[in-house]
Formats: sequence, C-alpha cells, structure tokens
Amino acid sequence: MAEKKKYSLASGILLVALAVLSLILTDGKDVFQLQREATQEEQTENVVTTDTGLDATSDNYSTPSNYEIPYLLDNENNEIIEHMGFTLSYNEKYRIPNWVAYELKASELYGDFDRQDKFTPDPDIKGRQAYDRDYVGSGYDRGHMAPSGDMKWSSQAIKECFYLSNVCPQNHNLNKGLWNDLEKQIRYECKYYKTIWVVCGPIIEKNKYGTIGENKVKVPDAFFKAILTKSKKKGWISIGFVFPNESCNDELRDYAMTVDELEEYVGMDLFYNLPDADQQKAESKMDPNDWKL
Repeated sequence: MAEKKKYSLASGILLVALAVLSLILTDGKDVFQLQREATQEEQTENVVTTDTGLDATSDNYSTPSNYEIPYLLDNENNEIIEHMGFTLSYNEKYRIPNWVAYELKASELYGDFDRQDKFTPDPDIKGRQAYDRDYVGSGYDRGHMAPSGDMKWSSQAIKECFYLSNVCPQNHNLNKGLWNDLEKQIRYECKYYKTIWVVCGPIIEKNKYGTIGENKVKVPDAFFKAILTKSKKKGWISIGFVFPNESCNDELRDYAMTVDELEEYVGMDLFYNLPDADQQKAESKMDPNDWKL
C-alpha cells in the first residue's frame, strides 16, 4: 500500500513538472488558446483579397449576412448560382433570372474597373440559356439586374455581371430612365447608410410581350426591386418598387410600396434571413424620405 502511494506521489510530481514546463514553453498560454491562435493564423494566411486590394477580413468585407437572399415560394425552375458580386436564381424555362440579389457596401463604390459591354452566356449554367443574338434586333435592351455600376470594385465582378443570366429584355426608356435612376439613388444612399441589401428581378404575369430570339427568352411584364438597410435613427428600414416594362415617366416614389405589399405581388419572402421581429418592422412600412425620393 505504501509503495502504491509512493508511485502515486511520483506521478503527481511528474505531472506538475510537465505542466510548469508547458507554461514556460507557451508563455503561460493554455492548449485551447494556442489552438485558437493557430486557427486564426491559418485563416489569416488564407484571406482572399479583391482587386481593390482591401483585406477580406476588414470591416469593409465582413462576413456576408445573406439578408438580400429571398425565398422563392414556387421552387420550380430555381437554380441558385453564386458569382463574386451577386447571387441569382436562374429560370431555365424563361431563360432569365427569377431574382438577383447582392450586398452593396460604401467601400465598393469607388472602384475604377470599367464596364465592358460584352454580354456572354453564364458558364455556370449547364442547361438552356439566352445568347446575345437573341437580343439583337429585338427592340429590347439587355437590362442588368445587378448593375455594372455596383460592380466596379472588381474586374471579375464586373465581368460576371455581363453574363446573360443577370439580364432581362427591358424597355429601353425604362432601362435608361427610372430603373437607372433608382440604381444611382441606391449608390448615393449607400454612401450614407454604408451597407444596402438589394434584390430585384422580373415579373411574369400575362406574358403580354411574348418572347424574343431563337431561344425564346421571356419578356417580363414588369420588374421589381427591394432595398434594405439599417438606419441609426430608425433601425431596419426597407422599400419596394414595381415598374411596368414600358416607359415610366412619373417619379420614383410613385412606384414605391412596402416590402410586405411587394411580397404579395411577386410571391417571394424577401429579406427572410432577418430576425422575425426586425423583418416585420422593416417590411410593414416605408418612408420615401428615408431614401431621398
């Protein structure tokens, strides 16, 4: 019995000595702290930077919240594709997106990569899709959903926004008019709000405009756009818009509505990644003055 106690005491002394030695070698850090530091170091080494040279771990490139991603109630023809600057749901039946969504940060407004005006099929789509020749002579513009003006922070992002999966047949006067005005307004407001989440896309109702091209690209009856941000004074705020696919000569505020109303219109649950209480508050009301409309 005494011999067992002797061995037990010796083992204890050995463990204490090893623990002291470990603390000396690790500057007093425990094993878990060392593991955390090793993980952080590995993550830092694997950081991917954009063409702007900004570190992806900086405040300007924080972990995406995915607030912009909607839930499509009709899940048919819903191929989700992620590109550098935006995410889209592709509808192979119509050869256009169901929706396109992206997060816009103030730091991304100052890129100098120019638009290239070269529209190409999306290499990530394996099924049938539109080609540039479908639009030639159609009378419709290649209307961007995620605009090139929001993708100038990266050569890859601006290249991908010219994929035809991000494009719909759009009335020329709408494309160069209120649709473009709203894109500019979002960039303007982003300088103040710092981050804005955007989702937009086509609306197919009666299909009164038919299709274009040999690939029968569906011409939308209208377009929608919803934007979300967080105000220091009001908290989460949002606003929705619907524009008919024709010349729209009124003011932007004349096409505005709450996101709740827009959801009924388009059959999607927008900004559903927000906590329920925040989503309900943000989507149930809108104030055009929040967006300087």
